[in-house]
Amino acid sequence: MLARLRSAAVVGVDAQIVVVEVDVAHGIPSFTMVGLPDASVRESRDRVKSAIKNTGLTYPSARITVNLAPADIRKVGSAFDLPIALGILCAAGALPPAAIDEVVVVGELSLDGGIHSTRGVLPLAVTTRREGLRALLVPSRNAPEAALVDQLDVWPIDHLREALDAASTGGFASYRPRPLAVGPADPASPDFSDVRGQVFPRRALEIAAAGSHHVLLSGPPGSGKTLLARRLPGILPPLTFDEALEVTAIHSVAGLLPREGLVSHRPFRAPHHTISDVALVGGGAQPRPGEISLAHHGVLFLDETPEFDRRVLDVLRQPLEEGQVRIARASRTVAFPARFQLVAAMNPCPCGFLTDPVKPCTCSAQQVHRYRHRMSGPLRDRIDLSVEVPPVPIEHLTSEGAAEASAVIAARVVAARDRQRARYTTTAGIRTNGEAPASWFRTPAHLAADARRLLEQAAVRQSWSARVFDRVLKVARTVADLSGHDRIEAEHVAEAVQFRTGDLRPAA
Repeated sequence: MLARLRSAAVVGVDAQIVVVEVDVAHGIPSFTMVGLPDASVRESRDRVKSAIKNTGLTYPSARITVNLAPADIRKVGSAFDLPIALGILCAAGALPPAAIDEVVVVGELSLDGGIHSTRGVLPLAVTTRREGLRALLVPSRNAPEAALVDQLDVWPIDHLREALDAASTGGFASYRPRPLAVGPADPASPDFSDVRGQVFPRRALEIAAAGSHHVLLSGPPGSGKTLLARRLPGILPPLTFDEALEVTAIHSVAGLLPREGLVSHRPFRAPHHTISDVALVGGGAQPRPGEISLAHHGVLFLDETPEFDRRVLDVLRQPLEEGQVRIARASRTVAFPARFQLVAAMNPCPCGFLTDPVKPCTCSAQQVHRYRHRMSGPLRDRIDLSVEVPPVPIEHLTSEGAAEASAVIAARVVAARDRQRARYTTTAGIRTNGEAPASWFRTPAHLAADARRLLEQAAVRQSWSARVFDRVLKVARTVADLSGHDRIEAEHVAEAVQFRTGDLRPAA
């Protein structure tokens, strides 16, 4: 007898419906699986057999053939265990076919029939609704994630016997999710009130948050670069629900989803400098999202940036410009979202004390030259703000006065973002100044005449590239938004230019 039901395969951060066909026929007992399954899918044969037997059901002593269609997509993971098991039971006559018709089924089986959670359920739920199918049968652990997609019936189960009994009686219970909210900020996020001094770097991070700009922090060891970077997520605007769904889908595919099913705060990723290029941007034989995609709509912090392999750093160029990364393989090309804010931190030299006013630098000019060349010029051009972080005087560390809190800074950032949202309301895909074309801001309506002259003089004096010129202009637009001005004035350009004069370019 032939049984047919539906499951799904995750491709990038999307999903595609897979038809699971199971044929149980007379003949020498065997189990054959076709349809381009990988090793983890082929291993389901033993899990399915043990789960059916240990559930008290009869595993058919027959020739079993399983086909996973379409055959040109490689099937990866253990999520096909449950649909294969239900297909075998249906083909053997132990389950009515109508019970699982128009239902997408996913889940990994344990040997006792228990059902474990699986990755990528949110993209799968989106595809189920898009295809107009009536329900999604998932492990209970994945039900909150699947329920994020509205107008979709979600059936959670914990055991193969439970699935069989419910399918036989038509009594699947739908999951009723509790209301979920996107929080304004992660309560555990460190606060800017802990930072003493550092007025100039604090201002740079406020501008970066307001306009979604990339930042380079340079200073001696212990000056507070990491301290500052870890506080950036606390002043970013709250995730919108659509943004939260995008972030959740990426974390679901990566298997990093929180138990409540929704990533409600902006992510902060800080990979170690030994990371590979594949781990950073994503990839592998079956492409998975990398750190830059896990930082989507959040912050990617690269501490000790020159210690990263230069080839690893240079793969950031395209994602910084386009907001996504494309992973090409022989069979297909997968695109992962990667619209993140980069915060890079570095010492001014190998020993770290080149700019320290007290401790002497022990590095030679050649060592400093090699150290700075580890971060290429084209990558530096893509960073909007370059900030010197000086050592904090002891008297500032022992002062009793409280610094400005993150909530106060965040209010100014949200106000600036609201101005940008109103400006780009009719432009698809653009929400902040950092994402907008700089050509928009060169008109007299946006750029005052004296501001234009000041910007041109600075560009000539410092030999900026066209990309740097555009990025400084966009930073000036953000400074104007923080000030509540509709047009970029000379004072806004002057402040933006300050964040390029400290740009530590490789020594010639």
